[in-house]
Amino acid sequence: MLARMMRYVGLFFCGTVLGGQALADPSQNAAHVALWPTIPFVRGQDLCQYQDAYGRTRAQQASDMARLLGDLIRAGAEPKQAPELLQTLDSLIDQGRQRATGGFGMDVLLEGSFKAALDRVYEMHHPQVRKVSFFNPTALSELVRVLRAQQRQGSLEAKQLQGLTGMAWGTYSFSPGCKGDVLVTLHLQTQPGHSFNYQARGMPDLVMGQIAYQVFSQFQKTHFPSQVTYLGKTLELLGAPGNVLGTTNSPRKAQFACECIQARLPTVGEYVYLSELGDWNGGVNSSKGLWALSQERVMAPEMPNPSMVRSIKEFQSPDIRYFCVRQAIGKNIASQCTP
Repeated sequence: MLARMMRYVGLFFCGTVLGGQALADPSQNAAHVALWPTIPFVRGQDLCQYQDAYGRTRAQQASDMARLLGDLIRAGAEPKQAPELLQTLDSLIDQGRQRATGGFGMDVLLEGSFKAALDRVYEMHHPQVRKVSFFNPTALSELVRVLRAQQRQGSLEAKQLQGLTGMAWGTYSFSPGCKGDVLVTLHLQTQPGHSFNYQARGMPDLVMGQIAYQVFSQFQKTHFPSQVTYLGKTLELLGAPGNVLGTTNSPRKAQFACECIQARLPTVGEYVYLSELGDWNGGVNSSKGLWALSQERVMAPEMPNPSMVRSIKEFQSPDIRYFCVRQAIGKNIASQCTP
């Protein structure tokens, strides 16, 4: 296992992270990661076999063995032959499992499934800026040669490595329950010291779909603080103090919290615009629930008639969400954080 892991060191796919802030404007340099197309997956402990061996006590295993021997004898087997038949059946099961899990094809399947699933997620949501992608630094002629030789890309020249600032790899094992599903973990590490880990369990051809969506959500979602262009000006999204989105029962409390960080609550127009951008383009989806406004008001998108701007007095002990914003250009809002 260690030798195979060492052989894979040169195959680690890597990412280049550009910029420090997530920008919703596609004309800006949005932070993104470009992945090396070869993804190594190392096989771990077979949890199916482990459960078979240690999932039951010795007494339970002995009881199951005695029951199987009794079944064979009742089916017509000679008492002396029954243990030999039981051993033969167990050997046949092991042979079948070895043939099913032999070779090095599972890592290729997981890699291809991940790439296809990630593309499907992007096709489904259509973000303006794709922040996770794959790159191929070699010429197409070299790629054709490698594929014709049924090999996988692995070697890079030193000058190509200079632009890579991260790496990732995966592990997989056959899951407990012995029903054909696998437990997959994908690890990503970037040069600034950020690490990300994703895990899912399912059939080999489907499990990477879950991990692909986790990766998409991690890198594509809005990270605070971030900036968007609104009415020709730069609007900075700060989130709520100590959290991404705040929850309160009073717009006044939300307004006070934003003022404490020299910010303010969004206007109705800003809420609407950021909701149109959505969670995957640097905005915030505010199409449901109640959202705090200034002057003891809330925005209720699901109650548009006669107006989605309502007084807080119309609601009893509501759950109000909010986040704080400020203009990134111009004079900062003076802090009014006084009791």
